[in-house]
Amino acid sequence: MVNAAVVAGPDATIEVREIELPALGPRDVRVKVAAAGVCHSDLSMINGTFSPQFPLVLGHEAAGTIAEVGSAVTRVSVGDRVVVNWAPACRHCWFCLNSQPWLCTAVEGLVSPERGAVHVTLGVGAFSEEVVLDENGVVPLADGVPLDIAALLGCAVVTGIGAVRNTASVRPGESVLVMGLGGVGLSAIIGARLAGAGPIIAVDIVPDKEKLARDAGATHFVLAHDKLAKEIRGLTGGRGVDHALECVGNSKTIRTAWQTTRRGGKVTIVGVGRRDDTVSFNALELYHFARSIGVSVYGSGDPDRDIPLLATQIQLGRLDLEPLVSHRIGLDGVGEAFERMKSGTGARSLVVFTP
Repeated sequence: MVNAAVVAGPDATIEVREIELPALGPRDVRVKVAAAGVCHSDLSMINGTFSPQFPLVLGHEAAGTIAEVGSAVTRVSVGDRVVVNWAPACRHCWFCLNSQPWLCTAVEGLVSPERGAVHVTLGVGAFSEEVVLDENGVVPLADGVPLDIAALLGCAVVTGIGAVRNTASVRPGESVLVMGLGGVGLSAIIGARLAGAGPIIAVDIVPDKEKLARDAGATHFVLAHDKLAKEIRGLTGGRGVDHALECVGNSKTIRTAWQTTRRGGKVTIVGVGRRDDTVSFNALELYHFARSIGVSVYGSGDPDRDIPLLATQIQLGRLDLEPLVSHRIGLDGVGEAFERMKSGTGARSLVVFTP
């Protein structure tokens, strides 16, 4: 039995209670969780954006240590440090064979599979002292990267930096706008800085996000307002930005990202929105502005490749993820972390487990 943060239904109170882990199959591993990030996708499980099954163990962005392995496991051994990959690619579907593992059919529609008497968020349920996963659901982590910081590699950082590198393909000297400064948005700013972009303009509705944005690498911070597009054009020679990354998942901010982008520029949608939140464009504006719209799913990358590369950059001192963390909490602090997220306060909250 292990302690876990469990929710009984939509908008229900999060309870910390004991759950029983499933028995290991031949290709399963048991991970002792060191830390788990509180991601907006976890909130989306209970606020109506997604439709999971309940009772539900929350959490999917995590890192830890292998505590037990099944009889057929070859990828890792007991004692190995790992980052959880909530979307392990099958490697044999059409998308995987055509170099798009982030669209793998084995992951498509994965929301809350059943694990014994509970369901788990995105196949993980990381707000738990231990989790049982298929061996392909973990990525080995090199020594020298703190496990709490490494947890962020499992979702926010791979998604945000990947959106810049893989989806938008930002080049040195190009201007970048990032809307929404949660963990993913701040990671996108870090990715833009690593890409040599400039200016890097951060936008949010909360004034206190300015310091977080600048620490991550933003050159400008702008509070969202009704004439945002005009202000952004004023910062970019009257044209608009080369790239706008929307990290909110809202029809209004998607439209604003579109309007702040120059003719021929690129809008990249990173945030996950609701199915009843419709975005509309007229046929003439699509033609006239010649902007392109891309969508970044899990950073349009391959975590088995990207997580080790990002970990190496941390080891070399080129990638500092500490600015992404504003709170370190226990399991009983998840509810308060969601309230901060709703109000736009702070950056990433990390659930840190006692060694």
